[in-house]
Amino acid sequence: MQRDPLPRDQVANQNPKKVNGSRGRSQPKVKDQKPPALSIRVRQQAISREVDQYTAMGIDLDRHHVRSSHRKAPKSDNVYLKVLVKLYRFLARRTESNFNKAVLRRLFMSRINRPPVSLSRAVANISEAQKGKTVVVVGTVTDDNRLLTVPKLSIAALRFTATARARIEKAGGETLTLDQLALRAPTGANTLLLRGPKNAREAVKHFGFGPHTDKKPYVGSKGRKFERARGRRRSKGFKV
Repeated sequence: MQRDPLPRDQVANQNPKKVNGSRGRSQPKVKDQKPPALSIRVRQQAISREVDQYTAMGIDLDRHHVRSSHRKAPKSDNVYLKVLVKLYRFLARRTESNFNKAVLRRLFMSRINRPPVSLSRAVANISEAQKGKTVVVVGTVTDDNRLLTVPKLSIAALRFTATARARIEKAGGETLTLDQLALRAPTGANTLLLRGPKNAREAVKHFGFGPHTDKKPYVGSKGRKFERARGRRRSKGFKV
């Protein structure tokens, strides 16, 4: 007898390998393949392209090799000055005091920018409200023989002339070094910071150019015929 053909779904259940034209061969399983490893150079180029998307790289040619003109340390090799710089650098960093920062900055300066302060200037700057304060000078304190009487003063400075120190101590005052001041007033409390006139030097009188500036000429000879005729009086052409 001839059997009736089975329905299509039953044939699929009996031999699932022969469905969809597989011809009895099983399908190979596809494993997760890893992408090939990139070289270091390729990875660096990819990273640089990502960085370029967010930042525009370039060279600031206007400020190329330009250093700050402000001093960060004194030029002097004086070991005592270097010890003071080390002390006030520590105080300026650890205390939020503008006084210590100002003293540190003045310790860096050249001698031209640390002009001396006379006793008369120190006395003139001490008013009634500032009596009892310690005068601080990052420089030299000099004597002034025009000052007849010296009051009792407490002054801290880098150095004192011999006559200035003698007159201060004779009046009952005291002369302090800057390291002694740091022990007494580490934050600069109850102090008065002074500095001398920077443009009072003889050399500054010659600086400048042009008429009507009243600048002092460099004269080799000071006779009747030098710098006293043409341009200096009305009868000799003109007068400036």
